[in-house]
Amino acid sequence: MRTALNTTTLKRLGLAAGLALAALGPSLAFGQDADPPSPDKGDTAWMLTSTVIVLFMSIPGLALFYGGLVRSKNMLSVLMQVFVGFSLISVLWCLYGYSFAFTTGNAFIGSTDRLFLKGLFDSSTGEFALGATFSKGVPMYEIVFAAFQATFAGITACLIVGSLVERVKFGGILLFLVIWFTFSYIPVAHMVWFWAGPDSYVEGADLDALNATAGYLWNMGALDFAGGTVVHINAGIAGLVGAFIVGKRIGLGKEAMTPHSLTLCMVGASILWFGWFGFNAGSALEAGASASLAFMNTYLATAAAVVAWTFAEWIVKGKPSMLGAASGAVAGLVAITPAAGNVGPMGALVIGLGAGVICLWGVTGLKKMIGADDALDVFGVHAVGGIWGALMTGIFNSPSLGGPGIADLVTGAGVYPGIGAQFLIQLKAVLVTVVWSAVVAAIAAYVVKFTVGLRVTEEEEREGLDITAHGERAYTA
Repeated sequence: MRTALNTTTLKRLGLAAGLALAALGPSLAFGQDADPPSPDKGDTAWMLTSTVIVLFMSIPGLALFYGGLVRSKNMLSVLMQVFVGFSLISVLWCLYGYSFAFTTGNAFIGSTDRLFLKGLFDSSTGEFALGATFSKGVPMYEIVFAAFQATFAGITACLIVGSLVERVKFGGILLFLVIWFTFSYIPVAHMVWFWAGPDSYVEGADLDALNATAGYLWNMGALDFAGGTVVHINAGIAGLVGAFIVGKRIGLGKEAMTPHSLTLCMVGASILWFGWFGFNAGSALEAGASASLAFMNTYLATAAAVVAWTFAEWIVKGKPSMLGAASGAVAGLVAITPAAGNVGPMGALVIGLGAGVICLWGVTGLKKMIGADDALDVFGVHAVGGIWGALMTGIFNSPSLGGPGIADLVTGAGVYPGIGAQFLIQLKAVLVTVVWSAVVAAIAAYVVKFTVGLRVTEEEEREGLDITAHGERAYTA
């Protein structure tokens, strides 16, 4: 996303930039026009479709991907953690999450203006509030944006589950997700994605005042199209911290803990790839050029990551695996997320190829160095891939490398600051996200540990969480 002018520095917004919607009513988003423009029906249909697609990538996509990777005695526990966790966070998003993420407050958090989705629909008049997209004079129904963003919040929290599976209490993981969502996801989303909207940036506007209402990282100039920082780095770091605190699974390194169904894993990964088009292309907020670029980049980067991971694994281990190919797909999807509408197709190709190799190292060499039992490699894929994608966005956004660049919010003139400068901005955004998420995750884990408890007993863990936590079995034959 990009910025505007503060007193001395021209700040900028990529025309294909990150998913920052000004969650404002018509009077704020479109001045005092008594007859603001109506949302385009095609754009509305696209955003509703994107929302459903992201929901589908979460449940059942993520649930099946994770479920296939655990032992059969824990299959249902993973499905429950994802299914219920997603639902719980979705409810909290509508109660208070949306308001604190996407309303004007300060640089780190919004306000109570949209608590309980207040103001999105006026039942007395039948009118819906409008919010800004990335194009001047092109609004969208704010309630659609709130629903779209709810799916982001839900899946981000559920990504963390993968680090803690097979030994975490059901109540413990739910409480952990609530605390982390409240104090990490919401503030990071506000810092990265909230701004005043393009219609506010006009000749003669007080740009310093407008910028002062934006999120901290948005105002810094960080580019994140669909959630490299907000979703993947945020969740990956939380998962790693949680894995350290909850401890390793009993028998790790001594007993076989191979995935019980690579078939389900492949099905889940395929659904994730399908759903990610809604995730990334939907983040353009319109069915137009930016969505088209994000769509193509998501397609290409993911395919490239599958190829890179598969051949790298083939070379290193002697055999290519289905697990590796599926993991490569997720790595590519993660890495292209911040870059989807911010780079050109060849930039996406490089990002995907790099993600396949780097994330393979992340779940092997780096994982051994760190020593945590990140059970399903949330850190190695999501944090490592997210960091790679976020940093490369700063490089391949450059017009000289085929990227769309960054445009001045008022004049539309290109103002890309240079590869080195933008890379440094991206690095700062990554570091802020890492530290913020790590601190919140540690506090959340210890709060849970010393209240309801974070880990099941050894007897329950050995028997399997399907029976001990839920009284059911995934398979009866």
